[in-house]
Amino acid sequence: MAKTETTLKTAKRSSLSERTKEAISGYIYISPFFVLFAIFGLFPIIFSFYLGFQKWNGLGEMEFVGLQNFKWVLSDEIFWTSLSNTLIMWVLGTIPQLLFGIILAYALNAALIKMKSFFRVAIFMPYVTSTVAVAIVFGIMFNSQDFGLINVILGWFGVDPISWNTSWWGVKIAISTMVFWRWVGYNTIIYLAGLQAIPNELYEAAQIDGATIRQKIQYITIPMLRPIIILTVFTSTIGALQLFTEPLIYIGRSFREEGITVVLYLYREAFTNLSFGPASAAAIILFIIIIILSSINVFVANRIGR
Repeated sequence: MAKTETTLKTAKRSSLSERTKEAISGYIYISPFFVLFAIFGLFPIIFSFYLGFQKWNGLGEMEFVGLQNFKWVLSDEIFWTSLSNTLIMWVLGTIPQLLFGIILAYALNAALIKMKSFFRVAIFMPYVTSTVAVAIVFGIMFNSQDFGLINVILGWFGVDPISWNTSWWGVKIAISTMVFWRWVGYNTIIYLAGLQAIPNELYEAAQIDGATIRQKIQYITIPMLRPIIILTVFTSTIGALQLFTEPLIYIGRSFREEGITVVLYLYREAFTNLSFGPASAAAIILFIIIIILSSINVFVANRIGR
């Protein structure tokens, strides 16, 4: 009897040991991601929060200044201009792309559309295109000269040429159009995947009950797509508030007030003015704004379809 108990205990230990080994090997396999994230993601975030309370030019010793960096940023008119520019571009470029994404996804999911695979690839192509290439092409299209493509088209309708590169609204419209063109296909594919997950039986039952297309969209499509809508609203809001590449290429390193965004503002402070403290303070303020606006958007999107 004692020998049997000893054998069972030994088998249990060996089994536990094998389970532990499997767990360790699993953690080893996934460890590269967490190591790289800790080095290139977590550490810069923590260091940026620390740097927001310091005065540092990137080379000398740091000097603790408390909340002075935040006071300086919040009293800077250019920061508020960059924030207003970012919010305007978010409204002009991000909100329409979500609405058009749902419409395009619904059209691609319809039975009447032929060559669906071709159109899906074509709509998704702008997302995989280089952002720099997109900004250069749109910079040529929105050229302020008379021969600019957009100005030529406007001239057909008797509209005078617009100075897209320098006017207050022209810069914002041009950059917002880039953002819209590049991201509408990405959101369309996400919405399309959500639409294909909706059971056809729901639409068939609604058809039998005499529901119209508007009623199907209102009472079936939108409520079933609510988790996808929340996801796209959340990610699009964060992406819009971090807008950087498009305005940087379009307006250049002049950082003109017509097109400067918050990320461009903190980039200028850090790498042009060598004021890493105010730049980090601006990043922290942007982080708080992103949390607030994302929470509001998720709350509003979560009520859609109820």
